[in-house]
Amino acid sequence: MDKPILSAHFQSREPSDVRLSQMKFAERKTKPEAVINVGIGNVSLPTNPAMQKRMFALSSPESPFSNGVIRYTQTSGTEEAQLAFKNILKSEGFDTSKLHVLVTDGGSSGMELLLLGVCGPAGSDERPLMMIDPAYTNYISFAERIGRKIITIKRYMGEDGKFNLPDMDKVEEMIKKHNPGALLVIPYDNPTGQLYTYDLLKDLASLCVKYNMWLVSDEAYRELYYTDDERLVSIWGLTDDIVPGIEGRRISIETASKVWNACGLRIGAVITDNEDFYRGAVAEYTANLCANAIGQYVFGALAHESKDSILGWCKQQRDYYKDLIVKVYNELKRLEPGLIVSSPAASIYSVIDVRNVVKPGFDSIDFVLYCAEEGSVEIDGVETTLLVAPMKGFYNVDKDEENPGKTQFRISFVESPENMAKVPELFVKLLRKYESQR
Repeated sequence: MDKPILSAHFQSREPSDVRLSQMKFAERKTKPEAVINVGIGNVSLPTNPAMQKRMFALSSPESPFSNGVIRYTQTSGTEEAQLAFKNILKSEGFDTSKLHVLVTDGGSSGMELLLLGVCGPAGSDERPLMMIDPAYTNYISFAERIGRKIITIKRYMGEDGKFNLPDMDKVEEMIKKHNPGALLVIPYDNPTGQLYTYDLLKDLASLCVKYNMWLVSDEAYRELYYTDDERLVSIWGLTDDIVPGIEGRRISIETASKVWNACGLRIGAVITDNEDFYRGAVAEYTANLCANAIGQYVFGALAHESKDSILGWCKQQRDYYKDLIVKVYNELKRLEPGLIVSSPAASIYSVIDVRNVVKPGFDSIDFVLYCAEEGSVEIDGVETTLLVAPMKGFYNVDKDEENPGKTQFRISFVESPENMAKVPELFVKLLRKYESQR
């Protein structure tokens, strides 16, 4: 009897690089005593106290779910959840009077809506989304899912661990060549940890106005910066007074996952100052009916928090991550000076490049699979393995083009401080063991 035929898309689909090691480790028959997972940005810290209070009191009389009924909300989200996103931006000093908020099931749903709203027809090369490589792999995955085109401006990791950015002339050349519908920026960058400068964001915004493009900013990590400059780099800080014509073409992707430590809540938003885009996004999202009603209620607690409370929380998050990042960076360089390690100025990630310490033919995915499926080393008397993300999927390269991610990995600062302290020794030991038998 013939088997039913899978679509070509499903047959060719591989797991996202941020989930690959976790999935393969789950299939491992003989597991080591311990595993440390820094392959995905699955924050392990408690969420904000105001959100916790609501989460723990879902059955209390004041909860809308106390009678056990969980109904759909309106497609655009509850008014309170919308106000929560606006209250955060307002507390950060931005004008929210002209902003429209569509609450989504995590930032990921917002990414897909974005592509549908700014790119040309499915299957065509018209009005692609322009990104800056390496870029968060989910944008590439969603573009493949819905048949939209991605083009990228290349960044390269130098020996000092810093990623360069092409000058504006080269960016403009790419725009003229491909006529993109939008430019996506991640100012607090995932995966590199790079922090965009305010001047760079202004220059990119000016090009968007000049070539009639949308300017899209993924602001999942806004507030997570580790420099002395306290001015937030955000598209909501760009107005017509600063970049004439930028208002009405701004879109941001927001989430409760990172700054608010609520990855599993699956609440995000698409925010825009363009009413036509907002109406189109809501119309498209009616097929999803609405975002998670309980998640909206829990996140909605932030609509009532004061400016001091919100900013105090954000500073607490910054202080925590900055200390963690510095310690891991220093220990990696001490144990293996030949490693190239990005010392992030923002977000919760570092990139490690092993190109100077491995033999020719090294492939980051093979090493990740080795760690997940068979590898382990002894750390403090315990057999342990490490799950990291290969960087190959963060680059949008042609098949005949060398992928810089072949020797690069992203690590997420999401495990406990005790576990994060073990990551440098674990990574170096596993890498040496793998190379000794390759």
